[in-house]
Amino acid sequence: MFRKNTEHLTPDLFGIQNTLPESMLEKVHKSEEYHFYKIIFSHIKEDIFKVLYSEKKSRPNAPINAMVSALILMNRNKWTYEELFKNICFNILVKIALGLDNLTKMPFCPATLFNFQNKLSAHFVKTGENLLEQVFDSLTVEQLKTLKIKTNIQRTDSFLAASNIRNFSRVQLLVEIIIRLYRILSKEDKERFKVQFQPYVRKTSGQYIYKLKASDLPHQLEKIGEMYFWIFQNLKAAYGEYEIFRTFERVYAEHFTIIDKKVEVKSSKELHSGCVQSPDDLDATYREKREKKSKGQAINVTETASPDNRLNLITDVDVNPNNIDDSKVLNKRIDKLKEKTPDLNELHFDGAYGSIDNDRKFDKHNINPIQTGVRGKDAAVNIKIDQISESQYLVSCPKQKVKSEKARKRLKAKFDLSICNRCKHREKCQTLQRKGHRVFYFTSDDYLKKKREGAINTIPPERRKLRSNIEATVNEFVSKMPKGKLKVRGAFKASIFAYSVAISVNFGRIYRLLRDNPEYVASILQYFYHFVKEQLRLIAKKIINTKNLSFEPLKLKYISVLCF
Repeated sequence: MFRKNTEHLTPDLFGIQNTLPESMLEKVHKSEEYHFYKIIFSHIKEDIFKVLYSEKKSRPNAPINAMVSALILMNRNKWTYEELFKNICFNILVKIALGLDNLTKMPFCPATLFNFQNKLSAHFVKTGENLLEQVFDSLTVEQLKTLKIKTNIQRTDSFLAASNIRNFSRVQLLVEIIIRLYRILSKEDKERFKVQFQPYVRKTSGQYIYKLKASDLPHQLEKIGEMYFWIFQNLKAAYGEYEIFRTFERVYAEHFTIIDKKVEVKSSKELHSGCVQSPDDLDATYREKREKKSKGQAINVTETASPDNRLNLITDVDVNPNNIDDSKVLNKRIDKLKEKTPDLNELHFDGAYGSIDNDRKFDKHNINPIQTGVRGKDAAVNIKIDQISESQYLVSCPKQKVKSEKARKRLKAKFDLSICNRCKHREKCQTLQRKGHRVFYFTSDDYLKKKREGAINTIPPERRKLRSNIEATVNEFVSKMPKGKLKVRGAFKASIFAYSVAISVNFGRIYRLLRDNPEYVASILQYFYHFVKEQLRLIAKKIINTKNLSFEPLKLKYISVLCF
């Protein structure tokens, strides 16, 4: 049964904040953790998570705002789960950050937090909704509005987030799958199929390949292929529903093929980057980016970038397999970016994000795409296309300008042949020789592409290098990943990391702004206390309207709090 956590709104008479010395309390109110409680914890909309719980009367859930905040703090401080619970138990400031006012109280146990994450994952698989993304979006919308941050100019970039998995060679991976499959067999089947499995399970997969030479690999792959064929034929009926067997089937299909009822080993060239990299993380994919090899996910980050802002906040985060092109990642986020920040009209990105499909969406949403690097070689002769009306364009080269005409399937611009013949660039020109003219064929997509490629020259020089500053934001994420690796495995857990860190980064920027610029404190406090006052009003109204006389002392308590 779903229940909101409102206990933090009524401090305990003998709690932490009422018993600390005034000098310590003053330091608490200046601390990062206290501001975290005010800016993050108190603004987490718990109703978002109502769908995870039964509507029937049953045992209520653990405090959701505390669990979500705990995940954020864990990733912000690079804590393990053990360190997280140690701090919740013994660190007064962490207790305050989680809305606790009692030294002895724990808001949840480790099993509850793990089950909560499993519920989030199951809901995502079932519906496609990432509830932590909704928390991030709701917090960010309030923060942007409160701080009056301009969102008309934004920038985006991505980075590799390697999964916390072992690097398997091809043979080692195939043997590891056999070993793990053997573990689930019944005692009877282990004894029955002892001869078939013995060559692979008597050692670890690492020990199996230790003494293999490169010349042995083709023969080993053939033997393993025959073993895979035998397993599929003999064990599918009994063990086909097990998760490891489904993993086995996927690996079997990726590495082998059946020709004339005989198993054949696929060549290395036939293996794609989406093949299983490890049985511990089936979502991990392989990619090389800027000479860096990675097995895992890619995280795309977008943030505000207006020079008028006192600080910039992250507005969008997306986690994808790392073998998906950046342009495709951006394509599915453009609509959402415009929905979240309707005034967005200028987006900065590097050369990997440019595509015709994106150009169409930029044009649809009136977004000026500022690309800092363009893929491909520059044309020897620059032909410029300007739109005159919905169906007509002005096409110009260094020597002349002409209006476009409709061709059979495309548009065309016919240039005066006499002028072209005198041009020193005619040998390298993109136009084609036709009877009486030189003709340039193009489409509306070509216009949008050229518009994107030249857009950077249409903005003031001081805005042309805005994209590079997002590298600092990327570094804030990467710094939370030891040696560039996530502490978790799987795409969904990678998304928990990504949204937690994004919320943390935004909070850190706001906290530093408040710490260094006291004049902003008033507006933030107004934002915070408006929320708290509304929560208290609803609670007081509920209690005041009750007919149970035993609630009379509580009525007086809430009324006094509201008056204060």
